Amino acid sequence: MSDSGAYAIEVDHLSHRYGERVIYSDLSFIVPKGRVVALLGKNGVGKTTLIRILMGFLRPIGGICRVLGEDSHDLSPATRGRIGLLFEGHLTYEMMTIAEIERFFRPFYPGWRHELFYDLVDRLQLPYTHRIGDLSCGQRSQVVLGLIFAQDPELMILDDYSMGLDAGYRRLFLEYLEQFLAEGGKTVFVTSHVVQDMEALVDDVIFLQRGGAVLQMPLQDFMRDFRRYEIRLPSGSVPQPDRLIRNVETHGRRPELYSFGDRAQLAAHLEEHWPDVELVDEHPMSLEDAFIGLTGKY
Repeated sequence: MSDSGAYAIEVDHLSHRYGERVIYSDLSFIVPKGRVVALLGKNGVGKTTLIRILMGFLRPIGGICRVLGEDSHDLSPATRGRIGLLFEGHLTYEMMTIAEIERFFRPFYPGWRHELFYDLVDRLQLPYTHRIGDLSCGQRSQVVLGLIFAQDPELMILDDYSMGLDAGYRRLFLEYLEQFLAEGGKTVFVTSHVVQDMEALVDDVIFLQRGGAVLQMPLQDFMRDFRRYEIRLPSGSVPQPDRLIRNVETHGRRPELYSFGDRAQLAAHLEEHWPDVELVDEHPMSLEDAFIGLTGKY
């Protein structure tokens, strides 16, 4: 890969496995600076493992990862200070109070903005003497997110930020993030199991599948080009995925076929390879619909 100064994250021919189970095989993608990029995939495809590798917590068996221009396994303290990391599980120091944890983190970040921390945490309506260990999972999430905003990071890496947050707090977080990004010069790399949040948040999507297969494109292009068609199967013969057909779902009210092809391309393709299949109507999709259509329900 070239022009590394334009990228916040570079993953170059990454390979990793756990025993005999291949997690990635020759995985490559980039996260351009100034973009919000969502890494989406089913459970078990290696999203959290990838973040461990990016932060140098886990060494892959092959390939190179760079974060803000540095090798992920040799990040300098200065570069780590430019990264705001939310790791799956929201681990933090449970013996501290809300005020103590803010004072603890403050010296590590020269650009610390305590007002961002307290503005978010004040929504909890709890005294600053409240102990972290006595907070609910959602409340702890709010504290951790407040700490990340206060760091004023150049790069945010958010591994399932929605864990423990109800719909209201998720909406609040997205509003804070939008204001944060409006200041400019920020990059966000995010995973989440709440796919519907991503539609209003991200610029680009990366779909990660088992074995490390990846599809990366601007969200706007994906939502424009990926299509869902209702089909009829008079003979019961189900089309199989190929160069044009990405997925076919027969569970539900009606059989559906997913493709990046337009109606004319798909009709000709079905006529040649699956002449018994009838192409009916195209149906609009949310990002969640499209995600399920691309990756499958199971």
